[in-house]
Amino acid sequence: MHELPVSSKIIKSVFFRPDDGRLYIRFKNGEERQFTGVPQKAALAMVKATSPGQHYIEHIRTQFERVA
Repeated sequence: MHELPVSSKIIKSVFFRPDDGRLYIRFKNGEERQFTGVPQKAALAMVKATSPGQHYIEHIRTQFERVA
């Protein structure tokens, strides 16, 4: 599992497993969410976005299956 550096107002940390496309997001409010089937390019696009939190809301949360 790889930690992806992120600078965000709402996201504390992001971890990604390229072997199975699992994306783990830890929020600054203490919540943790896990998504499956996420391509590496989608995970990288989120952390590199001008606003990773907004990118998460618009692209990750709506397009990938949440498993936790």
